[in-house]
Amino acid sequence: MLGPLAKKIFGTKHDRELKRLRPMVSAINALETEMRGLSDEDLRRRTADFRQRIDNGASVDDFLIPAFATCREAGRRALNMRHYDVQLIGGIVLHQGKVAEM
Repeated sequence: MLGPLAKKIFGTKHDRELKRLRPMVSAINALETEMRGLSDEDLRRRTADFRQRIDNGASVDDFLIPAFATCREAGRRALNMRHYDVQLIGGIVLHQGKVAEM
């Protein structure tokens, strides 16, 4: 009896997880114009910087948003295919060690 009412009030676990991830996707989307303005060499430098930060002990979580924005732009340029928001959500979920159904 309380189950359906609780779901209406609080949402399902899936709904709550999406609500938590949407601001991250919005932040990635906000960087899209900036990423398009970068040269290919700038994208390579950003990637090298990410690798250096990881080598120095940083967590990918520390720069997840710019890393995903860089990846999206690299995919757009190399494959002429832009990652959809749902694909970004799937990537973030997989990065967190969870299972993503896509």
